[in-house]
Amino acid sequence: MEKERQAYAYALMAVLLWSTIASAFKISLRYLDFLQLLFFASLASIVVLFLILLIQNKLSLLKRYSKEEYIHSALLGFLNPFLYYVVLLKAYSLLPAQEAQPLNYTWPIALVLLSIPLFKQKIKFKSIVAIVISFIGVVIIGTRGDLTALKFSNPLGVLLAVGSSVIWALFWIYNTKDKRDDVAKLFLNFLFGFIFVLIATLYFSKVEFPQANGILGAVYVGLFEMGITFVIWLKALKFSKTTVGISNLVFLSPFISLIFIYFIVGEKILFSTIIGLIFIVTGIIIQQHSSR
Repeated sequence: MEKERQAYAYALMAVLLWSTIASAFKISLRYLDFLQLLFFASLASIVVLFLILLIQNKLSLLKRYSKEEYIHSALLGFLNPFLYYVVLLKAYSLLPAQEAQPLNYTWPIALVLLSIPLFKQKIKFKSIVAIVISFIGVVIIGTRGDLTALKFSNPLGVLLAVGSSVIWALFWIYNTKDKRDDVAKLFLNFLFGFIFVLIATLYFSKVEFPQANGILGAVYVGLFEMGITFVIWLKALKFSKTTVGISNLVFLSPFISLIFIYFIVGEKILFSTIIGLIFIVTGIIIQQHSSR
């Protein structure tokens, strides 16, 4: 019973921290462009993940991995943090946070669609219903409720936000096949991914020390989007007897995120955003029930 309480405490802590990230993205992008934000956030995440490995006495694991495993980490690092966050942060630079966040949340649906060509899986009727419901939610948010005109508020931003969910789903598929220690492989992903981030930043932007607000925002993102929160979530999974209960807490995150967006970023939350998010989450819940 005590362990189960600890599991829920860690899970709630992780959900609350992840719920602040959309606001952190949007505020940080006031002071940094999307590549600079990714550069400093990735750097912060590498440092914190290294320290976590050191504290957990897991640095020796890095010496045991084969050349093939390091190549695998480099490929995963290209997907995440590089490609995923380049696409996602660009979307945040084009869209209000209340739109980019729920559109990015469609990755479980993208996972189902990718499983068809990658794993030759047959799609169930419930899954089709789930995809349609979530897609309606995407359209509601993207058009800001103007379904008759079907005119997206920012077509490129919507495409990037939804596209980021596809990239994350790809990363999730290939990452779950990797049975190495979670923190160690995440550290290597970010270490290799940072090379791609550095090249992109030098070529398309510039590396310069930002204002205090910019660097604080980037460090916050690096710590709580890419580093510490992931470890907290792993703790929750470790203490829980079943992952179903605490996994359902993740559905609170996009709704809590809207509260932070309203009070911290100052965006007026549109009714269409809430309705669209309900459709997206409903579709994901139906899909999860279908999978079980």
